[in-house]
Amino acid sequence: MTTPDFSTCDLCDLHKNDASGAFRVLPPVFRDFGARRRFAGPVSTLRCFEDNSLVKAALEEAGRHRVLVVDAGGSMRRALVGGNLAAAAVRNGWAGIVVHGCVRDSAELSQAEVGIRALALMPLPTEKRNTGERDVPVQIAGVWVRPGDWLYADDDGMVVMAEPA
Repeated sequence: MTTPDFSTCDLCDLHKNDASGAFRVLPPVFRDFGARRRFAGPVSTLRCFEDNSLVKAALEEAGRHRVLVVDAGGSMRRALVGGNLAAAAVRNGWAGIVVHGCVRDSAELSQAEVGIRALALMPLPTEKRNTGERDVPVQIAGVWVRPGDWLYADDDGMVVMAEPA
């Protein structure tokens, strides 16, 4: 997969006066865990708390260069993505995964050719309860992200736009 040519700084310069809410910047609370530090694509969303059943189901589907944005409620108690799910994301063509929560298996994640951003590492896995919601608007660290938005991530940060750049 070819990495798109963009700069989040340039996108911010271009949209700095946007008052419509179509352009949003995620706060700098996320850490980089995947081998791809730069990624972009249309968004698919999940809302799930300490249960990664829907995350696994999504990453087992064809990604079509999308970015999976997971609202895990900022939980620091369970990891929603680990090495197996990162491998599934690579195998199935996902551009990236953003988790407003934790991930695990840092050595495996760092080798996975996919963008992975999360708040922190936590070795404890989730419970499997098959709970959550898919493709609904989610609020990630105070910023609304909707299915079909476009997410752009590079070393300077992450931005979300209603339309592709």
